[in-house]
Amino acid sequence: MDNMQNVFRRELVDVQGIPLFWSIAEEWSKIESFEARPDDLLISTYPKSGTTWISEILDLIYNNGDADKCKRDAIYNRVPFMELVIPGIISGVEQLKNMQSPRLVKTHLPVQLLPYSFWKNDCKMIYVARNAKDVAVSYYYFYQMAKLHPEPGTWEEFLDKFMTGKVSFGSWYDHVKGWWEKKKDYRILYLFYEDMKENPKCGIQKLLKFLEKDMPEEIVNKILYHSSFDVMKQNPSANYTTMGKEEMDHSVSPFMRKGISGDWKNQFTVAQYEKFEEDYKKKMRGSTLQFRSEI
Repeated sequence: MDNMQNVFRRELVDVQGIPLFWSIAEEWSKIESFEARPDDLLISTYPKSGTTWISEILDLIYNNGDADKCKRDAIYNRVPFMELVIPGIISGVEQLKNMQSPRLVKTHLPVQLLPYSFWKNDCKMIYVARNAKDVAVSYYYFYQMAKLHPEPGTWEEFLDKFMTGKVSFGSWYDHVKGWWEKKKDYRILYLFYEDMKENPKCGIQKLLKFLEKDMPEEIVNKILYHSSFDVMKQNPSANYTTMGKEEMDHSVSPFMRKGISGDWKNQFTVAQYEKFEEDYKKKMRGSTLQFRSEI
C-alpha cells in the first residue's frame, strides 16, 4: 500500500463515546451488523489482558492439543480480531465470513458495543480480566511498538490517558465492570489473568468444563506446555513476529514482553501509585469485582 504512513499513528475516533482506531470508526456499520453464528466462541478482553494466551489455549483445545495444527497460521488468522480494520491489509469481519465453523472470535469491544447477534444467538463467551496497573504498563509498551495506535507520549502522559479512558477501547474500569455485570444474564466465563498465571492447569480445566469437553490428562498437559509463555514467545505463529515492521516494531518492544504479574512495580513511581490507587477506589466503588495486582 502506497500510503502506509497515512494508516498509522492517527488519532483515535469516538464511536458511541468509546475511542477506537479511525479505521474501525470508518467501518463501524459493518462491524455492528456482524452476524455471529450460534456455535461461535467469543474471546473478549480489554487489550493486554492475556488475549493471545487464551486464544492459543482455546485453539489448542479445539485441535485436541495438536501443536502442529496450531502452527497452520498466525494467531491473528486462526482467531480473527473481529472489529480490526487496517485498510488494504486486514478486515476481521471479512476474515470471519470466510471461516468454517466452529469459529474462535476475538474482540476488545466494551460490552455495550458488541454486535447484537452474539446476544441473540446466545453464544458462549470467555472474558479475561487482568489487574489495571499491569495492563497500563503493558499497554504503554504496546502503544510504542504497534503503530496503529497514536503516539503514547511519556509514561506519565500515557498513564493519565489510561486513567481517564482516553486510550483505544476506552476505560479499563468500565470494560471489566461491564462484562462482569453481563455475565449474570449470558453464558460468559469470566476469568482472571492472575488466577491463570498462578494455576494454568486449573484455568484450562475451567475452560474445558465451560465448553463441555472431556480431555485426557496427557492432552491437557500438552496444552499446558504449548501455551506456556516461554514456548509461545519462541513460536512465530503465536508471537506476532510475522507482522510487518511497519505495523509492529518488535525492536522497540517485543509483542510478548514479560507475561508476568506485578511488573507495574518496575514502572510506577510512588506518587503515581498513590494517585492511581485513590482514583481506582473511586472508579471501582460499588463493584463486587476484586483484582490481585501481584501473585
